[in-house]
Amino acid sequence: MEYMSQEGYDKLVAELRELELVELPRVKDAIAEARDKGDLSENFEYHAAKREQGRLLSRIRFKQRVLEFARVIDMKKLQSDCVGLLSRVEMTNLTNGSSMTYTIASPHEANLREGKISIKSPIGQALLNKKVGDVVEVQVPAGVLKLRIESIQLGPTEE
Repeated sequence: MEYMSQEGYDKLVAELRELELVELPRVKDAIAEARDKGDLSENFEYHAAKREQGRLLSRIRFKQRVLEFARVIDMKKLQSDCVGLLSRVEMTNLTNGSSMTYTIASPHEANLREGKISIKSPIGQALLNKKVGDVVEVQVPAGVLKLRIESIQLGPTEE
């Protein structure tokens, strides 16, 4: 089972609809058009369109599987005193004094540009169930990070 926000769930549904209703018919048309050109054994357009169809069908099945096991989190039932899924965490790197804010998200919603890190990432795992003032040590590729939790809020970052 995969927990996610309503926003993430809606985004996945929209992506799946786009694939099923726009991309797949486009590829099917390309296959039909290439098939009409004759000999399929040496028809590059036909083989390329078939590969694209296989890739699309694979992506559609993956997104269907994610949605099948997805559960939308009720924000009212979340605790705001410790770090969990959909918590917005402000922390300070004790090594260099820099401050950072991340929202803990499901792996399917994680996007560093939007300030969302996966709950399954090393930092997400280390922060889980910690409280304001706690110091956590996280093993990352660059070494060990020491982070102090400054504040915890519920919900994604406001943009």
